[in-house]
Amino acid sequence: MKTRITEMFGIQHPIIQGGMHFVGFAELAAAVSNAGGLGIITGLTQRTPELLAAEIKRCREMTDKPFGVNLTFLPVMTAPDYPGYIKAIIDGGVKAVETAGNNPQKWLPALHEAGVKVIHKCTSVRHSLKAESIGCDAVSVDGFECGGHPGEDDIPNFILLPRAADELKIPFVASGGMADGRSLVAALALGAEGINMGTRFIATQEAPVHDNVKAAIVAASELDTRLVMRPLRNTERVLRNAAVDRLLEKEKSLGANLKFEDIMAEVAGVYPKIMLDGTMEAGAWSCGMVAGLIHDIPTCQQLIDRIMAEADQIIRQRLAGFLAA
Repeated sequence: MKTRITEMFGIQHPIIQGGMHFVGFAELAAAVSNAGGLGIITGLTQRTPELLAAEIKRCREMTDKPFGVNLTFLPVMTAPDYPGYIKAIIDGGVKAVETAGNNPQKWLPALHEAGVKVIHKCTSVRHSLKAESIGCDAVSVDGFECGGHPGEDDIPNFILLPRAADELKIPFVASGGMADGRSLVAALALGAEGINMGTRFIATQEAPVHDNVKAAIVAASELDTRLVMRPLRNTERVLRNAAVDRLLEKEKSLGANLKFEDIMAEVAGVYPKIMLDGTMEAGAWSCGMVAGLIHDIPTCQQLIDRIMAEADQIIRQRLAGFLAA
């Protein structure tokens, strides 16, 4: 399948594995890229630029296909060494960067000069248009269904994607609720040129996370996520557990007086405990509503092959059949 996204990133299938904290290691990125998609290493999971450089090198030893790095620009007082991370990406020969969080404009000239294509994660049409105006090459449009940060507008993809298609000139992929061939065909029909999957790729054999995490996703339904940190305007969709229930109770009881410090025990530094150790009640962790569509733990190759076969069948037979009728 050829779209502007496959052409831009030099990949076989229009499927991107989004950056995920303590999930996007070299093993997963390489497996996705070897299966014909675009694997993504999560930059800030690596504590220093030197560690990111080593992870890029490790990924390059596992695949000769294109892969990318996610770099999230955080609104924090003490910022990570972003110049160092950018240098590690460029020196490592990476040609795709998924940016997220704050405006990436100041970093675009260096990336573009090195031949890097930048796809920015956006949760609204206005942010997507801003990304286009500053020179991003593509955007990942994240609907309200998505795991992680869905923004504050609460617009689901059935509305958000065609609105983006109406306004954008650069290509975009659909993120949030993407799991299978039906997702891909629907996204293409709504104007996207590919899909970005996060939660679905956690539940794969190569994802270097604890089996408890994969089992939790498979066991969950579409009803099992919750939105946290809404009062702080930093909304995150997470899988419900005891820590999330505690967090929501604090939000309810403290109301307008809630501060980030009040919920630090449930959200700060919890990802290694959950993703690596499998301590599932350690805190809140991102998970999309798409968990309700995830029922197995295939290899990345099996998953991507299945998605493309399903998409082909839907387009050539089911949809074409309606026209013939």
